[in-house]
Amino acid sequence: MEATRIREKQIVNLVLTVLEITAPVFLLALIGFIWVKLGFEYRIEFITRLAMTLAVPALIFTALMRTEIEPAALSAISLAALVGYAALTIVFWGIVKLAKLDVRTFLAPLIFGNTGNLGLPLALFAFGEVGLDYAVVVFAVMAVGSFTFGLWLVSGGASFITIAKEPLVLATLLGALFLVMGWQTPDFLTNTLELVGQLAIPLMLITLGVAIARLTPSGLPRAALLALVKAALSIGVGWVVAGFFGLGPVATAVLVVQLATPVAVTSYLLAEKYGADSNSVAGLVVVSTVLSIITLPLTLALFV
Repeated sequence: MEATRIREKQIVNLVLTVLEITAPVFLLALIGFIWVKLGFEYRIEFITRLAMTLAVPALIFTALMRTEIEPAALSAISLAALVGYAALTIVFWGIVKLAKLDVRTFLAPLIFGNTGNLGLPLALFAFGEVGLDYAVVVFAVMAVGSFTFGLWLVSGGASFITIAKEPLVLATLLGALFLVMGWQTPDFLTNTLELVGQLAIPLMLITLGVAIARLTPSGLPRAALLALVKAALSIGVGWVVAGFFGLGPVATAVLVVQLATPVAVTSYLLAEKYGADSNSVAGLVVVSTVLSIITLPLTLALFV
């Protein structure tokens, strides 16, 4: 009887802990959703450009430059993220081909999840600054992949010049260079960049809610099936890859959660920009994000 009570108390504490971690993330997105539904103005193109051109690159650069992760652990999480996304690329390419879906429309959204809007704050709330450092590394790998290979997929063959101009790619490469060389920017510049970077997480979460409120999704049953497959396979791949590279508990948790994040709003924006089936991508964004209210807390529950 006593053992049952202790077990019940542990389960309740686990649920409360996971809710404390995930609630701020979804509440901020809900603020954006309600804001739009109340008819208030929100210039999503301006905010997205501000976030993707200034705030997120500043966050990536400063996080990489000032990371205190041991070099061996940093190399391991970087390689694990690279292998993880490569494995997801192969798996989802096969699924897209077998299902006879349009590669331009579906492959990149299935590979590259919402590691920025959802993954970074979840890692921060769940595992503190160390978790955020690991999450930024995974996010940086994803960002480079998304805005090189992913952009090439969606656009049908983007030029190298277009890819090289992406601020996220430049910030990642520059941050990695500073990290490897042990360089630091002057304190006044570092403080400025950190302030700009602090805009990233709340801006991205609120914008996520706004974008969902405005999307016109289609193919929802198919989107639901793909979202479930994406979540399950991403968790499995993350777990296997983390074990292969011998990652520690926090690094393993961050890698699995980052790979398992739902389809990103940026996938919709890129599909809209380059003429893919943006309504189908919108369906994936909406359904996978709604499902993540259940799947991400369950995933976190494995580690907290």
